[in-house]
Amino acid sequence: MKATPRAINSYIFFKLPSCYFTGVRVKSIDNTSCTTSVRHRWINQNPFKSMFWAVQGMAAELATGAIVMAGIAQSGAKISMLVATNNARFDKKATGRITFCCEDGLLIKDTIAKAIQTKEGQSCWTKAIGKDCHGNVVSEFNFQWTLKLRA
Repeated sequence: MKATPRAINSYIFFKLPSCYFTGVRVKSIDNTSCTTSVRHRWINQNPFKSMFWAVQGMAAELATGAIVMAGIAQSGAKISMLVATNNARFDKKATGRITFCCEDGLLIKDTIAKAIQTKEGQSCWTKAIGKDCHGNVVSEFNFQWTLKLRA
């Protein structure tokens, strides 16, 4: 799969329908960063009239995971990917459009190269920061991705 917003959004429609139907979309992706976006709506809100934390988590994970998927595709190697650990911090109520950005593409690329070179599992921590339309940080998610060469 080519790493374009359209291709990834089609992928999530078929493979991650809960992500798609709550409104999570990839807005941009390149070798170093990925930006996802989700708008607060009735379907993804919590009882406090803000965006449910799990929807924010899906958007944040997609921002990091799309770069991992693209890096694996570019490497040409058969590599499995899995989130081993994650944590999050919530700073503000998430209302309106929330945009998550991950800028760890070079770190991910280096980790993939190391997994190929050593033929051993590798891991790296990635960060996605969610901001509202005013540029205020709403939440920050960290994901530890594990990458392992398949036999």
